[in-house]
Amino acid sequence: MDIFKKMLSGGIIRNDDPEMAEAWKVVFRAQELSPTLNASTNVDQMRKRLSEIIGTQIDKSSTLFIPFYTNFGRHIKIGKNVFINHACSFLDMGGITIEDDVQIGPRTNLVTENHPVDPSMRKHLDLKSILIKRNVWIGAGATILPGVTIGENSIVAAGAVVNKDVPANTIVGGVPARVIKQIQV
Repeated sequence: MDIFKKMLSGGIIRNDDPEMAEAWKVVFRAQELSPTLNASTNVDQMRKRLSEIIGTQIDKSSTLFIPFYTNFGRHIKIGKNVFINHACSFLDMGGITIEDDVQIGPRTNLVTENHPVDPSMRKHLDLKSILIKRNVWIGAGATILPGVTIGENSIVAAGAVVNKDVPANTIVGGVPARVIKQIQV
């Protein structure tokens, strides 16, 4: 299994893994392309330049506002009719999937990367994917942590820190996020 499949499988990736050099190439490419993305002057340019970074074409129904930050890019999947507002940061080595009709507020952080607690292993990566299901709304300044799934139609309140899965049709908020109420559909 190559380093990219290992990353998407989740778990510990050792910093001395011989294939980490390949992962660093992707990181450096994302850093090289990001200034061009963030200098875009219209939505079509933004969509095109982010498509270059993630390696797949973003649907014309999806919109991205700059600035946008990613440390890797190749493990981001964006569905149709997705809106990503200003100053979002996606740390995607572990994989981020955003399904259709999702709205992401400004300054949202999606973080798939962590480090082991054991000090002797702290420089290794501990990766877990994030899944944002269909029709989710994530409020401004929210942070979604590694391994979290946000269920269909749910809302994450502004400023929330989500460290556990959110059931479908649920509103969560706070630090750490807790259920505020169910959405009647």
